[in-house]
Amino acid sequence: MPVYLYWGDDSYRLMQAVQELRDQVLDPNWSAFNYDRLPPEATLAGLNQAMTPPLGSNARLVWLEETTLTQHCPEELSKELERTLAYLPPTTHLLLTTSSKPDGRLKSTQLLKKVAIVREFSQLAPWDEEGILKQVHSEAQQRDLKLSPEAAQKLAEAVGNDSRRLAMELEKLALFTAGQRDPISPEQIEALVPASAYNSFQLAASLRQGNLDRALQILTHLLDSNEPALKILAVLVGQFRTWLWVRLLLEEGERDPKVIAQKAEIANPSRVYFLQKEVGSLKSSALLGVMEQLLQLEYQLKQGQPEREVFQEALIQIVAILQKS
Repeated sequence: MPVYLYWGDDSYRLMQAVQELRDQVLDPNWSAFNYDRLPPEATLAGLNQAMTPPLGSNARLVWLEETTLTQHCPEELSKELERTLAYLPPTTHLLLTTSSKPDGRLKSTQLLKKVAIVREFSQLAPWDEEGILKQVHSEAQQRDLKLSPEAAQKLAEAVGNDSRRLAMELEKLALFTAGQRDPISPEQIEALVPASAYNSFQLAASLRQGNLDRALQILTHLLDSNEPALKILAVLVGQFRTWLWVRLLLEEGERDPKVIAQKAEIANPSRVYFLQKEVGSLKSSALLGVMEQLLQLEYQLKQGQPEREVFQEALIQIVAILQKS
């Protein structure tokens, strides 16, 4: 009775897992007869189809795509799910996917969690530098690609939390560095991965350094590349929040990297050394002023004000605040 529940908003990684499952369980010669991909409105039909023996092969895959069974499930449908799970043939693989987090209070969700293989595919937060870097290393390792630490960092900065782009860039790097014994260098990343200098993290660094011209240039590039303004803002908030925490703790006399990492929610304590250097010339009062400016920018963006104009004005104000410190 193989049952799978895949959920999360990282659609690329989720779809990759679905394809892997399909390749694993289906006989390609009979997949046209034994593979069913059904929308939410066909849930009942899908559960009934799951009880049907496969044709000409030993496995059937029934996929309930973007299922609502784990978000809102009427009692009658919950009972049908319970009956299906109780008598599901061992020849059927039942897959349920949803972009939303399953509601653990629902009886249907509880039933599935008892029998299903549950996998989460949530997209990393754009400010989760440590998580993004780990994902870069993991995906590179799966492709037998060796990256120098500096190259991995540059690649993480270039692709951010976009798992689809990460996969594409790694495939390109594998093609261009085939046969290379040495780890991929940061120079190769700069040459092969486009716009590595233009991302929200670089925008935050430019603001911290007081380089308004470069900050405006990066913002223009990001918006022209259809990067959502609120996504850019989320990165800035995350970066300046971390800098503020580190600065406040340093002003309180704290010097233990582990303590600073714990209180500032920094996954890797070794990163604290670099953060201390980054905030060395800044004052906590100035960083608080930046956070207030970012909060005002969020309000303006959510009110529907012209994003380019209000964003540019916010950057000008942020640099002015930091230069006064």
